[in-house]
Amino acid sequence: MNQNPKIAVLGGGSWATAIVKMLCENVEEVGWYMRNQDAVDYILENQHNPNYISSAQFNLDQLRLTSSINKMIEYADILIFAIPSAFLKSELDKVSIDFSDKIIFSAIKGIVPETGLIVGEHFNKMYNVPFENIGVISGPCHAEEVAMERLSYLTIACRDMKKAQQLGEYLSSNYIKTKISDDIIGTEYAAMLKNIFAIAAGMAHGLGYGDNFQAVLISNSIREMKRFIRKVHKMKRNINNSAYLGDLLVTGYSTFSRNRMFGNMIGKGYTVKSAMMEMSMIAEGYYATKSAYILNEKNKAKTPIIDAVYAILYQNKNPKTVFKKLTDQLD
Repeated sequence: MNQNPKIAVLGGGSWATAIVKMLCENVEEVGWYMRNQDAVDYILENQHNPNYISSAQFNLDQLRLTSSINKMIEYADILIFAIPSAFLKSELDKVSIDFSDKIIFSAIKGIVPETGLIVGEHFNKMYNVPFENIGVISGPCHAEEVAMERLSYLTIACRDMKKAQQLGEYLSSNYIKTKISDDIIGTEYAAMLKNIFAIAAGMAHGLGYGDNFQAVLISNSIREMKRFIRKVHKMKRNINNSAYLGDLLVTGYSTFSRNRMFGNMIGKGYTVKSAMMEMSMIAEGYYATKSAYILNEKNKAKTPIIDAVYAILYQNKNPKTVFKKLTDQLD
């Protein structure tokens, strides 16, 4: 990695906005791709994102904004993707230049629906980016708390630990602490799975279950996560570390969690369509549920919580009935 690489964030949502804010603490110029030209124009005039964590103010001298994904890919040495997984393929379909020599970090919490691959594997198999040049940015960290400069923690995973270390330094500040990991596959699957479990936690809350059940649900969730990840990528890892258990806890319990919010609405009786229409942000766990369920049909891990969420979201099963059955499967 270059000593002074050009870094770009691709995405216009809350997590992308938070990452741009983090980078601006340490980097003179940050590239920022947003597909919406109106949002680009608004930031250039008002110095904040009109749609997400608008309290974060930016120094325009630090930003290189564009609505052309090709220009941004051409500009940067390091590309940080923060585009919802459901829309990643449609965005990448716009790319007309080769970027297999770029360093790519994914801040996306999900599976690419069209290929059934986690994002790192998608870039490797579909765009020939070597795994040594692919990394993952995971929590536990909510974009809203980054905007408020509340102490937050990130895990940066990459097979090349030097690349992880350098990006960690660019993201660190007095309110952001970073640690590095070589478990790129495990941390990315954990970031995807915790959104599904957060939907389950939201459903339980919407159905009227209390804190005692939530504790049992989350305890079972981390064990289910461990079983699932072990099937797809077996290596020595401590599932109780912050990148796994910590990220699960903050997503399952926090009022900032859009996946928990989505699940809560479903538990209260909203249809999937009506819940999505009411939310202004993407609940990644909705798309991840189907991908995880299909993948596990082959791997055969014991996943009663994922199965329950899938039954409610994709098989139109009654949440109350499904959770009554789930309570007898947990311990």
